[in-house]
Amino acid sequence: MDAVDRTLIETLRANGRATYAELARLVGLSGPTVTDRISRLEQAGVITGYRAVINPGSVGLGVTALIGVLLSDAADLEDVGRRLRDVPEIEDCWFVAGEESYLLKVRAADPVGLEKILGRLNRIRGVARTRTTVALSTKWEGRQPPLDAEQL
Repeated sequence: MDAVDRTLIETLRANGRATYAELARLVGLSGPTVTDRISRLEQAGVITGYRAVINPGSVGLGVTALIGVLLSDAADLEDVGRRLRDVPEIEDCWFVAGEESYLLKVRAADPVGLEKILGRLNRIRGVARTRTTVALSTKWEGRQPPLDAEQL
């Protein structure tokens, strides 16, 4: 990983729709060379995907909540993780240290929708209880830290 790769990554983070020709002009390389570099970054797992970012409220998902999942003593951690994957309203799922085992970010249309999600979560075998924090507003979201040459 060198300065050119970091520039390509930063540019794609800012604009995932940048063309190879645009990227090539930016870093002063040929289009095929940039294509090869990006392919290597994808194969190495550095770049994991491209997506459109939407405004959740504009598609009817006005409630955002963070849900801590506390497991029972007899819970099968991997089984609970697989079952959480089956809940489509879970946008992000982290395995965390602390009292909770998982921390989830979910989206719902309204409080009634959130209540239904919580009911489904609490019915998963191994879930002892949940702890929910509802976001009142979003100041920013999806920010990525700058790439540091030392980290790569």
